[in-house]
Amino acid sequence: MDIDDTSLGATLRTWRGRVTPAAAGLPDGRARRATGLRREDLAELSDISVDYVVRLEQGRATTPSAQVVAALARALQLSDAERDHLYRLAHVVPPGDTEIDDRLPVGLQRLVGRMGDTTAAAVFAADWQLIWWNRGWVALLGDPADREPHRRNFARDTFPVDDTGPYLSHWPVTSLAQQTVELAVVSDLRRATGLYPASARLRRLVGDLTAGNARFAELWATAAIGTHPEDRKVVEHPSAGPITVDCDVMLAGQTEQKVVVLSADEGSDDEARLRRALGAG
Repeated sequence: MDIDDTSLGATLRTWRGRVTPAAAGLPDGRARRATGLRREDLAELSDISVDYVVRLEQGRATTPSAQVVAALARALQLSDAERDHLYRLAHVVPPGDTEIDDRLPVGLQRLVGRMGDTTAAAVFAADWQLIWWNRGWVALLGDPADREPHRRNFARDTFPVDDTGPYLSHWPVTSLAQQTVELAVVSDLRRATGLYPASARLRRLVGDLTAGNARFAELWATAAIGTHPEDRKVVEHPSAGPITVDCDVMLAGQTEQKVVVLSADEGSDDEARLRRALGAG
């Protein structure tokens, strides 16, 4: 049977092959055709059956329990990053993911830091909390630093719970059906609860929205699912006037952080107005 070399089974085989019996504390006097652990060794160290190891490696079993994954990770002497990857391959939430990660990985910092001067960019955490923005975002939409931290949240903006107005300054109304955005945001929060099941911040957000916004409560109760399509928005800038921008939402890694980039068609009047708004031309 051919197995994708990034699958759970193939990954287990690869990691099993790199652990020596001596490193695992096993006697090395038995005849071996390979330097790594045998399936029997991994089964013994993990306290599972050899048949189950075979089925995992052959792709006939793909959803081991969290307890089995933990035992395999210990037996294979995985690093924290490797352990978490194994959990996710097994569709199990990794241990230690208790609070939403607001830290930008170094690679993502480089990426967003190198964006040109004709884009407005921001990064949102898994719960749509705004955690980073560039100068273009400030010039186009206003400075989020002027708002209380808990109000810099697009989920709260999509499902307001009071009459204090937008949480994100000048955030443009979507040109797509509002329901599309609502479904996508609810889906994002539901995925986040799977990734961060013990997050107090996320529980508080979902609780606030469920209690304070009937539309959110309705969608949350029905387990509604949606995605973020490509979108265009019109930003009413105080000095440059109306600017039609493309809004692209990209997921960044396994933390469910979202990079939002607003840009205009190259060579268009909107790009010229955007450059004026951003002070780039």
